[in-house]
Amino acid sequence: MKKGTKRILTVCLCMAMAVTSAFMLSGCGKDKQTPDSERVSDAAFTGKYLVTAKEAKALVGKKNVLFVDCRDDKLANKGTVKGAVVTSWQKLCQCSDRYGAEGDAEWGKIPAAKDLAKRLGDLGITKDQEIILIGQTSDGWGDDSRVLWELREAGFENAKMVDGGWTALKDAGIEIQNGGSTPKKTKVKIDRIRKDHTVSTEDLQKNYKKYKIIDVRTDAEWKGATKYGEAKGGHMPGAVHVRYTDLFREDGTLVSKKDVEKMMRDAGISKNDYIVTYCTGGIRSAYMQLVLEMCGYPHTYNYDQSFWRWAKVGKVVK
Repeated sequence: MKKGTKRILTVCLCMAMAVTSAFMLSGCGKDKQTPDSERVSDAAFTGKYLVTAKEAKALVGKKNVLFVDCRDDKLANKGTVKGAVVTSWQKLCQCSDRYGAEGDAEWGKIPAAKDLAKRLGDLGITKDQEIILIGQTSDGWGDDSRVLWELREAGFENAKMVDGGWTALKDAGIEIQNGGSTPKKTKVKIDRIRKDHTVSTEDLQKNYKKYKIIDVRTDAEWKGATKYGEAKGGHMPGAVHVRYTDLFREDGTLVSKKDVEKMMRDAGISKNDYIVTYCTGGIRSAYMQLVLEMCGYPHTYNYDQSFWRWAKVGKVVK
């Protein structure tokens, strides 16, 4: 093969790999989003776990307020909120090599109380602060929701995420810096992980019929695509499909509570049901769990290990 031909092939291969990587990092694929014109209400979503971008902007630089960018260092280096510290959902769960790989028995769970307290202390995150979490919404996996869900289970009562995520903050003209600030390490005490809104693989295996199960992944994943190293494709038996991306308007902010309630009615879900949400690794499903809780569905549980684990140990259908 001629050198020029080899060089062209190498460039083409690199471009293909870059496109594939970008697609996977986008997390949510290319599902068609419901147009805003088809929504049942224009009302803004409000809830105890949410702040608007405008409200968040007014908190920058305030005493006892900590912004936490959950999108990881790579994205934060391109721009984050002034004064924010940076982390990722992986850094706050059992995702290191000591727990194996995606789908293994302990991988992807909330760490034990002492372990999580150390990780949060290293980031300077304490219970007496107002914690504002930053993520990506319709064009990401909602990493901020996974962190918020963990904080709630650990007893942090004053943590919220920004409606519309990073895009909304930029549009609001928030003060920006490149890269995260150095955390002010501190000691944190967590008495226990409550697991009020968590379901385990073992509980599902024992009490499967108790729950209404919502798969929040993309159409392709629901139908059997394995984009992220799943042991097999498909979905959990009896699950209904309500996509994570359907939670958002075209601008990335949440749809109204009336719209969420309609989605649930259409899927056969009532407020009296015991509801399990799942995705690939408990990130997008954490967003759905928090939204449903804010909409008045009291019995909602995020399956933290989600399909990565279930595809290894449970039955799936297509």
